[in-house]
Amino acid sequence: MYVYTFNNSTDQVPAVGSGTWSLKGDAGIAAIKQALTNGYTYLDGAFNYDNEATVGEAIRQSGKARDELIIASKLPGRYHHFQVALDTIQESLFRLNLEFFDVYLIHWPNPKQDLYVEAWQALIEAKKRGWIKHIGVSNFTPAHIDRLIAETGVTPEINQVELHPYFNQEETLVYDREHKIITQAWSPLGRGSEILNDPVLTAIAKAHAKSVGQVILRWDLQRGVMALPKSTNDARQRENLAILDFELTGDEVQMINSLSRVDGRLQNQDPDIYEEF
Repeated sequence: MYVYTFNNSTDQVPAVGSGTWSLKGDAGIAAIKQALTNGYTYLDGAFNYDNEATVGEAIRQSGKARDELIIASKLPGRYHHFQVALDTIQESLFRLNLEFFDVYLIHWPNPKQDLYVEAWQALIEAKKRGWIKHIGVSNFTPAHIDRLIAETGVTPEINQVELHPYFNQEETLVYDREHKIITQAWSPLGRGSEILNDPVLTAIAKAHAKSVGQVILRWDLQRGVMALPKSTNDARQRENLAILDFELTGDEVQMINSLSRVDGRLQNQDPDIYEEF
């Protein structure tokens, strides 16, 4: 699998990881174990997914060595105060039965609360304490990240954003490249929206004898984006990893880029306005 390298180390992440949102209980454990068996090494989680015990148990039952896996989580908006954030990170580690996170992100900036710089300072401190290897943000705009850098001198290593053919995030992607930040795409396949039936995408998929999902994930790869699809289906999980044996033409990439819309967010979650706690 193609990999991306962090901006301040030789550590790497794969081009495709596995989302864990909504995976709970025995069914969630089975789906996560299946993903690990199918070759996924990166598990994207969050405190607010309310399933950290499920993820931790799946990791334990999988029998995978810790150094084979990249485990990520996110800090919720209600815990942005410095000490509360540190306590929350520890609590998540206890729930997962892990000694450290490979990746930890601030889930949303919640700009009206104006605490995301304080939260970022907590992540910096947690990294110093060895609780986190790599720190980043989720749903941050370039302006939010500029402020983090200006006030702390520390650049995020990852920026996870809503990114799919109907909202291609070109401006953010250019900014992240310039700052050597890895861009991750959540819900890259559109959360079951009409994206998977788009005629442009279906035509490109037919031309390559691939699924629309594979075309979208290949588009992400060719734009330098790490994708985080979530699937509980065994065949679909394997299919989402099988994107290295074909290549989109430059025209095809542009055709997909042209599908982007100003109002393309799936649930109108503009991080300059939307807040999540």
